[in-house]
Amino acid sequence: MAGGKMRRDKPHRGASAGGSNPHFQGGISFHKSKGQHILKNPLLVDSIVQKAGIKSTDVILEIGPGTGNLTKKLLEAGKSVIAVELDPRMVLELQRRFQGTPLSNRLKVIQGDVLKCDLPYFDICVANIPYQISSPLTFKLLAHRPLFRAAVIMFQREFAMRLVAQPGDTLYCRLSVNTQLLARVSHLLKVGKNNFRPPPKVDSSVVRIEPRKPLAPVNFKEWDGLVRICFNRKNKTIGSIFRQKSVLSLLEKNYRTLQALQLAENVPSEDVEMALDVSALGETFGDLSMDADDEKDDDEMEVDDGDAKRSEFKEKVLAVLKEGKYEDKRSSKLTQADFMHLLSLFNKAGIHFS
Repeated sequence: MAGGKMRRDKPHRGASAGGSNPHFQGGISFHKSKGQHILKNPLLVDSIVQKAGIKSTDVILEIGPGTGNLTKKLLEAGKSVIAVELDPRMVLELQRRFQGTPLSNRLKVIQGDVLKCDLPYFDICVANIPYQISSPLTFKLLAHRPLFRAAVIMFQREFAMRLVAQPGDTLYCRLSVNTQLLARVSHLLKVGKNNFRPPPKVDSSVVRIEPRKPLAPVNFKEWDGLVRICFNRKNKTIGSIFRQKSVLSLLEKNYRTLQALQLAENVPSEDVEMALDVSALGETFGDLSMDADDEKDDDEMEVDDGDAKRSEFKEKVLAVLKEGKYEDKRSSKLTQADFMHLLSLFNKAGIHFS
C-alpha cells in the first residue's frame, strides 16, 4: 500500500471478534461494521475498469475509494476522478498515495457522506460501495442531473439480482420495477468474498446501470404508490389486493379529496402536474426486505358491501381491473408496460395513488 503507515486504532475493551472489530491491513484498520471491504485482487480491478467502458475524456465519480486500488486504474483510464470518502483516515491515505505523482492533479477528494453531499458533474460512476447504502445511493444517482452515461457498482449479490430480476423471477420486486423504470440494468460480474480484505460475509456482483433518456412520462409518486400496493402481497392476485379494506380506504380518500379540490378550484384531473421527484422511488427500501411476506397472516379484511357508498367505490375499482383484465394476474408476473397500463386505467377513472 502506498503512503506512510497510519496509527492503528486501539480496539475497544470488550469488543467482540465480530463485525465491529477493526481488521488491520498494511497499517490501516478496516471496519466491517462500516462496510469497509477493500478490493485486493488486481485482476478483478482491471476487469471492472475494462467493463466500465471508460473514455479518456470522462470525469469519473468513485464512491468509497478506500486506499485507492481502484482509484489508480480509474485515473489512468479517464480524464479525472472525483472520489467521495467518509473516513478521514482513508482520505489522508488516498492523498498520500498520489501526492507528487503525475496523477495527483487529476484527483479531487471530497470527504463526507455521499448520501448528504451535493454531487458535482460526472460522466460515469465506478464504485465499490458500503452495502448498507445500496438502495438510497442507487436512487440518489438516478435523480442526479444532468444524467450520467452509466454507473458500474459493486453490490451485495442478492441486491444485485433484485435489480436485474425480470417478471416471474423469484427476486422480482418493487426495487426491480422502480429501478428498471428509470434505467437499463445489466449484470456484469460475480465476485467472491475472498477478493476483499477483510472478506465480507456475502458474495458480491458488479452491475451496470444506464439511465433511460428520456424518462417515461409518468408521475413517479403515483407510480410508486401503485407498485407499493401491488408488491405488498406480490403473489396474491391483483383482484384480491384491491379488495382489501385498507387499500380501498386509501384510494377512496384520495378520490374524494381530489374531487373536492377540482370542485373548489375547477382544475381538470388531466392537468395534475407530473411529479419529477425520481428519488421518491427509492424511499423506504430496506436493503433486502423490499416486499412484505406473502405467507404472514393478513388482517386486511375485504370491504363489507353493506356501506352503499363504499360498495360503489369498490365496484369502480374492480371495474378498472376488469377492463384491463388484471383481476386474476399477479404482481410478480406484471411487466413495466402492464404497470403503466394499469396506472393509466386507474387515472382515467379518476383514481389516484398520491
